[in-house]
Amino acid sequence: MDSMPIGEPISEAEALQRLQQRLDPSLRYYAAWWLGRTRSVHPQAVPLLIAALQETIDTPSDPEALYVARNAARALGKLKAAEAVSTLLQGLDHHDHDLREACSRSLGETGATQALGALRQRLERPGAGCAAQQHGARLQEPCEALLEAIGTLARGRPDQDLCAALLPWSQHGRPQIRSAACRALLQISGETRWGKTILELLQDPEPLVRRGALLDLGATGWRPAAGAIVACRVENSLKLLALRQLLEHPLGSPAPTTVGPGEQELLQLMDGVL
Repeated sequence: MDSMPIGEPISEAEALQRLQQRLDPSLRYYAAWWLGRTRSVHPQAVPLLIAALQETIDTPSDPEALYVARNAARALGKLKAAEAVSTLLQGLDHHDHDLREACSRSLGETGATQALGALRQRLERPGAGCAAQQHGARLQEPCEALLEAIGTLARGRPDQDLCAALLPWSQHGRPQIRSAACRALLQISGETRWGKTILELLQDPEPLVRRGALLDLGATGWRPAAGAIVACRVENSLKLLALRQLLEHPLGSPAPTTVGPGEQELLQLMDGVL
């Protein structure tokens, strides 16, 4: 979900101008966020965002440019900018964890299947799933984002070798990582056992785990999860988001063009949540 930087409402033209200027990084930071949030289709938006990301890749020691680059990377994913893939791939090797995470998610959003190898390679780095610092919450790599991107890009393309590589992550000590791994395995293999594993996490005592598992189920498009999504102890807004994903992107089927019995059932569940 987006976190809105502080700033006054601006126009598209002003956002582009702010991103181009170099005197105030805070204006660039907000502009990059704004262009992604509004799904700008202006022909200058993507080139300017790529340039903002490339600056930090080329000059990694500038902390102010780094904040702009993170938002630029996120925006490029929201814009599904295929021309940004090569720069996003470079971002996977940056020293900053948050930038690697943003680039990972955006590669998934762009649909860049050519990025699968690099994402997998990053996930398989020694110690990737270990804590970056003793007793710290952050892992050495943005494993959750990497797993989600891999699942998105390999969805519906059964690959035994890839599934075997992801399998150990389904046993990770952190429930959010297990959920992301099972999400990817379900998307790739279509095997319902992975969906059932995520269903168990909907009962977790930790609200953040329940929310993450619910959103993972929605992202898979696995429609048998609909009832459990409605019953889960999370905000109704998240339930509606997950149910909408089940409706629009069913697992193993193309996006529906008519309202059949399955779609009607999901619409009724959504009405009940409202």
